[in-house]
Amino acid sequence: MDFSKLYHPSALNSFQYIAIVGAIMSGAAQLIIGWLGHARPEGYLYLYLCWLGLYVFGSLLNLFGKPSDGHHHHHH
Repeated sequence: MDFSKLYHPSALNSFQYIAIVGAIMSGAAQLIIGWLGHARPEGYLYLYLCWLGLYVFGSLLNLFGKPSDGHHHHHH
């Protein structure tokens, strides 16, 4: 099993990539909201659970899924 598919940028699939970027952007937005002195919207922290769920789903797909020949895609 190739665990580099969990952390190496070139080995991530689209689900993992979207989850990581989403978590980074949510964190940046949370910092900006705090910096501006506004209250964090109710339920905002659930975003991180969604990103985590998407990352776990993508990781399982990446580790155990069978790549098809017709839909092979690489992030560079």
